[in-house]
Amino acid sequence: MDLDFTAGEAEFRQRARDWLAGHVPAAPLPSLETREGFAAHRAWEGELAADRWSVVSWPEEFGGQGVDIVRWLMFEEEYFAAGGPGRVSQNGINLLAPTLFDFGTDEQRARVLPPMARGEVIWAQAWSEPESGSDLASLRSTARRTDGGWLISGQKTWSSRAAFADRAFGLFRSDPRGNDEGKPHRGLTYLMFPLDADGVTVRPIGRLDGKPAFAELFLDDVFVPDEDVIGEPGQGWRIAMSTTGNERGLTLRSPGRFVATADRLVRQWREHGDPTDTALRDRIADAVIGARAYQLFTWANASRFAAGETIGAESSLNKVFWSEYDIALHETALDLLGPEGELAEGDGEGDGGGRGEWAEGYVFSLAGPIYAGTNEIQRDIIAERLLGLPKGRR
Repeated sequence: MDLDFTAGEAEFRQRARDWLAGHVPAAPLPSLETREGFAAHRAWEGELAADRWSVVSWPEEFGGQGVDIVRWLMFEEEYFAAGGPGRVSQNGINLLAPTLFDFGTDEQRARVLPPMARGEVIWAQAWSEPESGSDLASLRSTARRTDGGWLISGQKTWSSRAAFADRAFGLFRSDPRGNDEGKPHRGLTYLMFPLDADGVTVRPIGRLDGKPAFAELFLDDVFVPDEDVIGEPGQGWRIAMSTTGNERGLTLRSPGRFVATADRLVRQWREHGDPTDTALRDRIADAVIGARAYQLFTWANASRFAAGETIGAESSLNKVFWSEYDIALHETALDLLGPEGELAEGDGEGDGGGRGEWAEGYVFSLAGPIYAGTNEIQRDIIAERLLGLPKGRR
């Protein structure tokens, strides 16, 4: 891993920093889990896209700058350091887009990616189902062949962004023989579909704070044309595993997020901390060390990607670390703030910013060990595929 950056890389970092300094909203946008906030974040995606900052690593023809992974990580670090708003296009940009680059057609990329980059079409992730979460291959929603496409039926739940999104992507069982033969991974097809189509019912699901971060989707013979099938019908599982690698790896939780949050925690400590509370002081130090360790680990992986390698099952290590670190980081902040940490709305005063953001961040962090594959499943993957241990009894 070489952290001696070139003059061109340093110039890119400065250019990103300058643009963000001139464009990041001075006041935080409303929560993107509200209708008002969703619209405000969609507009922010458009502002990013206007100067090709929304998807810097994509080819220019799709709205990006065509930069490599080193510059992408630099932009992510600068984005979070500048206090950039949450990315409402995250599902599309970080999950669907890499899948389309690997498995989509030229027509799909030309049709889907530019409006995604501009925030004109926001995508929901429609994978999990009742009784089919971490064991995704047990899904029961179906895709039935019809003239010119497919009819999809069933129920999806915990669909991120679906309460206000425009379209969704997910897996559907197009051939029941895989289940009949005890091989449920077979016969799955990866589809994209609109959330305002006939036969789609969207039912928002409130979090602990009441905000609809997710939704249930009820699908009743929803027509999906052949042009919205990703890859070959029946090969959806192989394609989906590419998507989960992106979700558990670098794209979902880039280190810039945690470095910026740890820096904010340090500012809170300097403003509100008790110097005699050495135990809490040590936890603050641990948070800084964890953020830096994750940053260096990610840069090491970036070096491997640049050399043409992949990380495969090692993405599970990444996912377990950042999801558990995120909870510990927010718990430390709430312990530091004491009763004030329970406020739903912060006053925004002081170097630490609005204190209510810590409470909201903590609520969200609790989902980290669950989404993108539960950490229990990730530990099974680590044990079996990385450590070579025998499979446990299930």
